[in-house]
Amino acid sequence: MNSTSSANLTPGRHEFDVDGVRQVYHVAGSGPVCVAHSGGPGIVWAYLRAPRLEEHFTMVYVEPVGTGDSGRLADRDGYRLDTYVRFLAAVVEHLGEPRVHLLGHSYGGFVVQRYALDHPERVAGLALYDTSPVTGAEFWGAAMEGLAAYPQRYPSNPEAAAVPAAFQQAV
Repeated sequence: MNSTSSANLTPGRHEFDVDGVRQVYHVAGSGPVCVAHSGGPGIVWAYLRAPRLEEHFTMVYVEPVGTGDSGRLADRDGYRLDTYVRFLAAVVEHLGEPRVHLLGHSYGGFVVQRYALDHPERVAGLALYDTSPVTGAEFWGAAMEGLAAYPQRYPSNPEAAAVPAAFQQAV
């Protein structure tokens, strides 16, 4: 495993409660701890599994609140960046490691960046994958333009036409 003997880092599925809401995460690999936060919100963790990273890191794959087996919030309006950061902070605290590496994909990149800014003393390293350092009206305007153009970029894929509407239903 690694130099840490914490039961919270044994391979497999783990869960604990954050303010009465179930938080699930999965552990695999060995070496320094790297906590991976998937994109979404609402996208399951398994696509982010990285066996090559598991050769060098104890990977902790978070199932973000409201996703997969993790619990749901009572108030739908509670799914905000600060909520995801609070749950990530709870995972890091639960692991018992003084410092961890963080990997964030897409929306998970927003989460780990905010966590790193709020808790720099807990961060050993940061890997950002297909994310952005900023959000706001300009960012979302460009993102929506790209989403609207998606079907035209992939005319041979019949499912591409449904992507913009599916995204709008998800938000």
